[in-house]
Amino acid sequence: MFDDKSILITGGTGSFGKKFIKTILARYKPRRVIVFSRDELKQFEMQQVFNDPAMRYFLGDVRDGQRLRQAMRGVDFVVHAAALKQVPAAEYNPMECIKTNIHGAENVINAALENDVEKVIALSTDKAANPINLYGATKLVSDKLFVAGNNIAGGHKTRFAVVRYGNVVGSRGSVVPFFRKLIDEGVKELPITDPRMTRFWITLQDGVDLVFKSFERMHGGEIYVPKIPSSRITDLAAAMAPELPTKMIGIRPGEKLHETMCPADNAHQTLEFKDHYVICPAITFAVQSDYKVNRLGEIGNSVGEGFEYSSGMNPEFLSIAELQALEATFEP
Repeated sequence: MFDDKSILITGGTGSFGKKFIKTILARYKPRRVIVFSRDELKQFEMQQVFNDPAMRYFLGDVRDGQRLRQAMRGVDFVVHAAALKQVPAAEYNPMECIKTNIHGAENVINAALENDVEKVIALSTDKAANPINLYGATKLVSDKLFVAGNNIAGGHKTRFAVVRYGNVVGSRGSVVPFFRKLIDEGVKELPITDPRMTRFWITLQDGVDLVFKSFERMHGGEIYVPKIPSSRITDLAAAMAPELPTKMIGIRPGEKLHETMCPADNAHQTLEFKDHYVICPAITFAVQSDYKVNRLGEIGNSVGEGFEYSSGMNPEFLSIAELQALEATFEP
């Protein structure tokens, strides 16, 4: 699907971008892979690792619509991974989060339409479902924008979809590298926000694979949610440092005890497939699609009334041994 194609990834110097590019270069022979990001140092460092002839590095910010339009010329596929993601930082800097996560999403959509990009997938987060923090609220708006992008495409061939998943093991600013840093520094106890807290977990590679598969599956307008395991924060601490006690520090601004990826209010729009769920669009598009059968021929079924996919009620929880194996996949 990606052989001899041009692919652009916004926020391409981040954890996801690096794994995505490593994977696409190993599996396909793309014509161009464009890293679009605003940090020149990270781009320079990345060029030392990813110097394949197909690689291109574009400095730019998703807040700059004109620069995005230039970067997407001749592009076939776009992955939108750029975002301001730190929950406390978003609470204290709301307008900056809005400019990147909402206005940036709008710019990506407009640039893709103007350049007749074939398919666009935007990365979302479990925090976009029933959001209580600003980051989640901006990502919910972003999700809505990308879904509605299919309705404003008009005569353009461009189709948009969203991939939503939980915490990525080892992503920058997440709890696994934070705990590991504290352990390496010789702390006497690990800080725990609340012993009841649960989270969804996915590896970077599984997140990348989900995006690749979603490009193949999509009609346009779907929100893809993988079936992934949960863990208790106390079990994660026990897996990483079984000898250390924990200290309760309280929930940070904008945090939930449990995360949701498929809200009960969307149950009537939600389809269950073998390894994932699809939240179908609430609005009607000019071109109708049968979301129960995706482009790979996989068949989904409607979920029951009131169905909710939550980290606290997940049928699959990781054991301490499984968490230790998952933590071992973290690449600093």
